[in-house]
Amino acid sequence: MRHETYAAFDRLETDMTAPLMPKATAVWLVDNTALTFDQIALFCGLHPLEVKGIANGDIATGIKGMDPISNGQLTRDEIERCQNDATAELQLADAKRDIPAPKPRKGSRYTPLSKRQERPDAIAWLVRNHPELNDAEIGRLVGTTKPTIQSIRDRSHWNMANITPLDPVTLGMCSQIELDEYVAKAAKREERRQKRLAREAAKNGEVLKDATETTALTSETPEVTPMDTPAETPQPIDDSQVFADSPSSDTADESTDEPLRPEDVFKS
Repeated sequence: MRHETYAAFDRLETDMTAPLMPKATAVWLVDNTALTFDQIALFCGLHPLEVKGIANGDIATGIKGMDPISNGQLTRDEIERCQNDATAELQLADAKRDIPAPKPRKGSRYTPLSKRQERPDAIAWLVRNHPELNDAEIGRLVGTTKPTIQSIRDRSHWNMANITPLDPVTLGMCSQIELDEYVAKAAKREERRQKRLAREAAKNGEVLKDATETTALTSETPEVTPMDTPAETPQPIDDSQVFADSPSSDTADESTDEPLRPEDVFKS
């Protein structure tokens, strides 16, 4: 059911018209009916997480519910039919008067005075969790200016110490569907940028070489180290050479030496 609900958002504008004051209608349906979050989200043009946030009291806390039966947008039989079948979709009742379709909004989003002090928190959340979004997209989502976004990016905002990143959907500054749409566009743009950089790098020949090629020795002959030279084999020592009598000066001229005589010693 959930995947079918997400797919049905694409044909929401062509198959049916969203009710007037969709969040106020969603508040009333959550409080007064047993419809599922997906049915309410599809009928009101919201994201199921937004409807869940309304039920938990995190979103649209100050919005008063509007009865779609009293203003002729729904019938009680239609609500009972969808309550009995969780896969059924709510259908708007035939309008008694022609209501022009809403024109797409251009320019930055208007932020109420009560929410303007929370804009830096929403900007900080978008900058931290969706860095692929550019300043123009963030400005359209939360209704702010590029200097404010840049001051939060480089942490030069005057109140940076008190800024706490908060989801702009939870703060009611934008819908989950709008946020998902901008994130999907930014992801595609980043993917195209990466492919373009890869093509330019391949065109300029800036291809990374294999690590085995860059770490190989440039010389053809390997260096010879002392460990590579063969050691001399020690020759065995003969015992006869060690203990042989070496010639001395005393025995060399033994035949020529004569004994000393006393008269030669004390001869004046």
